[in-house]
Amino acid sequence: MARKDKEQDSENPGRLKQIALTYKMTRRSDRWIGWIISAVGLGTFAVVLIIGFLLGHPIYLGILGALVALLTTAIVFGRRAERAAFGQMEGQPGAAAAVLENMKRGIAFTPAIAANRQQDVVHRAVGKCGVVLVGEGNPNRLKTLIAAERRRMNRVVSDVPVHVVLIGQGEGQVELKKLRTTILKYPRVLAGPRVTEVNDRLRAMGDLMSNMPLPKGPLPKGMRMPRGNKPPRSR
Repeated sequence: MARKDKEQDSENPGRLKQIALTYKMTRRSDRWIGWIISAVGLGTFAVVLIIGFLLGHPIYLGILGALVALLTTAIVFGRRAERAAFGQMEGQPGAAAAVLENMKRGIAFTPAIAANRQQDVVHRAVGKCGVVLVGEGNPNRLKTLIAAERRRMNRVVSDVPVHVVLIGQGEGQVELKKLRTTILKYPRVLAGPRVTEVNDRLRAMGDLMSNMPLPKGPLPKGMRMPRGNKPPRSR
């Protein structure tokens, strides 16, 4: 019992610190966050309390109002914090990979399956909707990378739907904050075991990270990405 109490005490400060850090991060891009969540909490509590006076049960509804206000404040704060995080990640290399990595429910994610010297990157997600290729970088250069990747995939999973998402704010692109909802909107055509099978076949085919010859130990400074995935020639 004493050990459990100590573990709970050690977890609570960590959670409070995490909330404080999230608030500070959100406030950098949303300076009104403090006023907004305060207004939402007090407003919700006041409405429920007024209803309690009208019904003749101010104490009970006052307690209920405090709980509802806390819940409403947490929801509003969470959504605005998520929006602020996406805003700060927008345009950063690997931002889409961070979003895809958090989509753990029925999604098998493989980062950086293709890339070029200009740091344009293609990620792959396999789910019940099929295969989703997500590109970060210049749209024109990404088309070449994605077309090559689709030709490779057609050799092993030609009967699986392939969706292409280009991250950005231009025409035909998807904003980073809408990536998750965009993928979830695709129709589900694969069962769970089929998703695992497709992902295993694609991973067996290899990708940029698995085929790239990397030296042991820390990466040297100024290392350039190889032009292809072929192994070095033996002398």
